[in-house]
Amino acid sequence: MKYLIVGLGNIGPEYAMTRHNAGFRVADALAESGGATFSTERYGDIARMRVKNAQLVILKPSTYMNLSGNAVRYWKEKEGIENGQILIVVDDCALPFGAIRIKPRGSDAGHNGLKNIAQMLETQDYPRLKFGIGNDFPRGTQIDYVLGRFSDDEEKAMGARIELAVDAIKTFCLAGIQTAMNTYNNK
Repeated sequence: MKYLIVGLGNIGPEYAMTRHNAGFRVADALAESGGATFSTERYGDIARMRVKNAQLVILKPSTYMNLSGNAVRYWKEKEGIENGQILIVVDDCALPFGAIRIKPRGSDAGHNGLKNIAQMLETQDYPRLKFGIGNDFPRGTQIDYVLGRFSDDEEKAMGARIELAVDAIKTFCLAGIQTAMNTYNNK
């Protein structure tokens, strides 16, 4: 079966290591785990790999976060992938740093990338893996926080947390969303 794994983030070196680019970092680690490399194609960077019998198309949209839906819809249609075989990897400031929550559907919870994807797919029914970035910011400074960098302590822990997210994605593709949720949510 074929899956579209989408890591959300913003392009450009100024965003590379920000909290908002956690999805890109997970996508990079997933591709690296399978020896896949990215090439620039329409609407983003694409890598392809296999995990046992699953074929993964990994996308890092080049549309900036708020227009991610254009890239998701294009690659979904181009590859003939159903919504249930899409997994959006996104940062979430409602979760503690490094926490993972996989959901089969849900609201955008104010996340502009998810909001645009829902608009372009005309549904909220697509799986997502939320990667916690914490919420240690004063009221009114959320944008600065998500576009800021992780603390030194968080950055030291990122490798293990990203590896856990990669394992969760592989489980999603091989064993299904229910098993992935039961195994990885709140770890």
